[in-house]
Amino acid sequence: MTAGENAATTVAYTVGSDVRRSRLVHALRALRGIVWRETYKFAHMYGRVASALVRPVLWLVVFAAGFQNLFGVSPIEPYSTYIPYQEYIIPGLVGMVLLFNGMQSSLSLVYDREVGTMRLLLTAPLPRWYLLLCKLIAGTILSVIQCYAFLAAAWGFSFFVSGIYIPWSGALYALPMLFLGGFLLGSVGLLLSVYIKQLENFAGTMNFVIFPMFFFSSALYPLWRLRESGSEWLYWVSNVNPFTHAVELARYALYGKFNGTSLAVVIGTAIICFALAVYGYDPQRGFIRRRQQQST
Repeated sequence: MTAGENAATTVAYTVGSDVRRSRLVHALRALRGIVWRETYKFAHMYGRVASALVRPVLWLVVFAAGFQNLFGVSPIEPYSTYIPYQEYIIPGLVGMVLLFNGMQSSLSLVYDREVGTMRLLLTAPLPRWYLLLCKLIAGTILSVIQCYAFLAAAWGFSFFVSGIYIPWSGALYALPMLFLGGFLLGSVGLLLSVYIKQLENFAGTMNFVIFPMFFFSSALYPLWRLRESGSEWLYWVSNVNPFTHAVELARYALYGKFNGTSLAVVIGTAIICFALAVYGYDPQRGFIRRRQQQST
């Protein structure tokens, strides 16, 4: 190879490297912009901020306190001894925060599609899957922030109720697991938003998703109690519920332990739901219907 060919190859490699670096910077800027927009919107929706924290706190203070003498949790993984019911329910309420916020983020996606915001966003010179991924990551970050706000309230509640113990180190271990759980539930919500044509139908659809996912899980009671009581079918339905594995992933992580089965289910389900959502997403669906109604 001659000196001229070597110089041309070097120039081509440098140009290609600069192009790749420029694309990466552009993609990161888009991610930062979308995350900042969603965070700014959330911070100025005071009712949503309050409800995100009040809902699980009320469950912990009222519901769990009312049932503390009726339920006891035997020393099963990840616990090494008997624990009060309030301690058991905390990871389930963390899952509740992830679940409700994931569905609310999907509701905002339906609204953005209705008014045409998503149509404008997807005109950016970036792949559609990446822009939807950025929206999903932004919603997941908000979910994780709310989870830690609730955990702080739960630690404060533990000073007034004896027997409740959550290791402070568990908050660090739980961070990636909470992110994966939030990503899973956000992907489920994104998939729902793809096939919902009208904003008015989304609230009813969420009731058929949120409540079955929450109650058919280990959020409120250990699954072995279902089998012990003779509800074999309910036990198996709860076992295949991906929300159960999101809760168990957080539960184990809060005590510095690892649940490989739940991790595999959460990652696998999240990938499948996100791929189906990207494949079926149509930013024109609600916008075209809205334009037709305005023209008649």
